[in-house]
Amino acid sequence: MLPSSSATLSSSIDHTALKKLLLTTIVLIPVIGGLAWWYFREQALPNYGPAYREYAYVTNGKSNTVSVIDLRTFGPAKTIPTGIEPTGIAANSKKNEIYVVNTGSNNVSVIDAEKNAVVATIGVQGKPYFIDVSEDGKRAFVANSGSANVSVIDLEKRGVLGNVRVGSGPGLARVSPDGATVVVSNRGDNTVSLIDAKSLRVRATLPVCQQPEDIAIMPDSSKAFVACSGSSQVASIALQTNRRSGDLNGDRVLALMDVGRTPVNLALKPDGGELIVCDFGSDSISIIETGTNEVGSSTLIGQHPTRGLVTRDNSRLYTSNFGSNNVAVYDIDLGRRIATVAVGSRPDGLALSQDQNYLLVLDTQAGDVTVIQKRTPRKLEPTEYSLLTMIPVGVQPNAIVVKAFLVGGAGAPKK
Repeated sequence: MLPSSSATLSSSIDHTALKKLLLTTIVLIPVIGGLAWWYFREQALPNYGPAYREYAYVTNGKSNTVSVIDLRTFGPAKTIPTGIEPTGIAANSKKNEIYVVNTGSNNVSVIDAEKNAVVATIGVQGKPYFIDVSEDGKRAFVANSGSANVSVIDLEKRGVLGNVRVGSGPGLARVSPDGATVVVSNRGDNTVSLIDAKSLRVRATLPVCQQPEDIAIMPDSSKAFVACSGSSQVASIALQTNRRSGDLNGDRVLALMDVGRTPVNLALKPDGGELIVCDFGSDSISIIETGTNEVGSSTLIGQHPTRGLVTRDNSRLYTSNFGSNNVAVYDIDLGRRIATVAVGSRPDGLALSQDQNYLLVLDTQAGDVTVIQKRTPRKLEPTEYSLLTMIPVGVQPNAIVVKAFLVGGAGAPKK
């Protein structure tokens, strides 16, 4: 049966109106999107002036390079050739330099952050993986897993002061905030070495739990915590902060705390009140009360969490979930996960921008960095966290660090 003329006319009008609506929508979407992007970017990013720089540096293990991302524009800035198989990376808080550990060539590349170029190469010992810089910016400490020692670098002279013998298979060497002690986790013999940073001698070797790895040190340098992935424990260690005080009980193991399976990372709140443990094998986080050395709670967070990062105001914890390709946002005050954001494949390293509004996630298998934006929820954008962009880097990215500074200055601008 043929449609009536009125039905045909109505259908024609409907199709014409629909076409006009679609054309209008197609035209307006990029305009609205562009305006929204401009609005959020203008609202979020402070204007520090032409001298301000803020970069993220990513070590690419299989590319033998460091990728530089400009955090003012969220675009790639430069690719810097380094040594063979770069892994660990650290920034100097007192000068505009970045230090890259090259595991395959047994050396450290020094990058001038103003030029974004390698300006020196310092030889160390066998199979270095990790580097830490003292708060005064004068020394760096490199754990050499293949030679059972720690190289101490004078960053002013850009040379090795000495190599301190420690236990077997040292993974990390972390310097205390007061600069007095270097804590070394020896995975090969289940011990922790405590180096006197002034004399460059081991003042204590402490048996702890199985396969000690990550290290966190209290802001007042009174305690160190060491995650032991092999025994699902965290060791609490008292540090002898003042030898003249007559404290004969310093440098000792205070407690071995049971946490979830395979603890791989420790994230200390900036105020030092709580320590968050990423339990890779249990898909959970454990929260330790640092004052009492007690495990306060445990919460499922995502598949195989590998890294945790606490915001400067002690309010939020971010965890990269290696097995589920997402990042969990945990509200520390509420004691629960409040958001989950999908990222790239096999997320691991985390870093925050200087203003804490952007979380950078290292996607190790995908070879990129996901940028997550934190913003004030609005009517059109009700979520607090959203994916801003994904930036390609090199092959097998290992670690990430952020450096903010004023050109010609000593460090980041005051906020």
